[in-house]
Amino acid sequence: MAILVTGGAGYIGSHTVLTLLERGDDVVVIDNLSNSSQKSLDRVAELTGKKPVVYIDNILNRDALKTIFSSHNITDVIHFAGLKSVSESIKEPLAYYENNVTGTQVLLNEMLASGVKHFIFSSSATVYGNPEKIPLSEQSRTGDCTNPYGTSKLMVEKILADFSRAQPQFRITCLRYFNPVGAHPSGRIGEDPGGIPNNLVPYISQVAIGKLGSVSVYGNDYPTPDGTGVRDYIHVMDLATGHLAALDSVDKGAAYKIINLGTGIGYSVINLIEAFEKASQKKISYTIVGRRPGDIAECWSDPSLARKELGWVATHSLDEMMRDTWNWQKNNPDGYKV
Repeated sequence: MAILVTGGAGYIGSHTVLTLLERGDDVVVIDNLSNSSQKSLDRVAELTGKKPVVYIDNILNRDALKTIFSSHNITDVIHFAGLKSVSESIKEPLAYYENNVTGTQVLLNEMLASGVKHFIFSSSATVYGNPEKIPLSEQSRTGDCTNPYGTSKLMVEKILADFSRAQPQFRITCLRYFNPVGAHPSGRIGEDPGGIPNNLVPYISQVAIGKLGSVSVYGNDYPTPDGTGVRDYIHVMDLATGHLAALDSVDKGAAYKIINLGTGIGYSVINLIEAFEKASQKKISYTIVGRRPGDIAECWSDPSLARKELGWVATHSLDEMMRDTWNWQKNNPDGYKV
């Protein structure tokens, strides 16, 4: 019995693979390394003393998936593989729909052919688009996504809902998570964005390490406590344990489940900068600039269903998120490149 983790060399994938191996699961990984590094899995093996079986290939490659399913006794699939940059998705929508939507369809077809019936999908809070009200529960309106990345995640959710109705023996969980940050406390694995980071915390990290000059804060005139945007940030290790909880609960409750993974707490941009300054003992230079089109004032989760359905709650504080991010950044100033 083994668990297939697609995109297992990526940021969230590698931390989940580590957590699976630590508790004794057999893990098979498929990753094309388009936005990840083999070194993440080498370090996972160092930390756990166990090696996942790794296939360097693409989920669009049916033959590769056939080989995996025929060579290993796969019982469950955790599906992270996909492109994930919001800004890139606007420039290259076809690539996002091919990788994220068509890739998932190929994977489901091969699961169906191989009799593998447990599926955990890495979805995103971006499916909520512009929220009507906060906090966001699983019953909140979806759609009106502001970018092709979010649309691709919502399209896959709709495909999975239809697939579940057609194949009631399948057990499917969609995990909508909010803003992943942090790193493994060892500082050996973490987020390694290519080029200029798209997300706030890696950008702050690179300002702290001296690779970038200043953080741009997009708007300080929102109706929030300090005027800057508020979001729900969640430690990547909490996300990893959330996937394990979903895996352990896949046969419980409904055959098709949608569950938020978040802290239920909103932190502002200034909150993050100040927490990072505390963790790093570095002054973070920032500049207030105008709002970006499509940005919203605040967005955070109602995570109560995860507690009820999975017995899971996020346990890491903002200070721990920033501490572990800084530990990763200072020990790996160039990510996995050295």
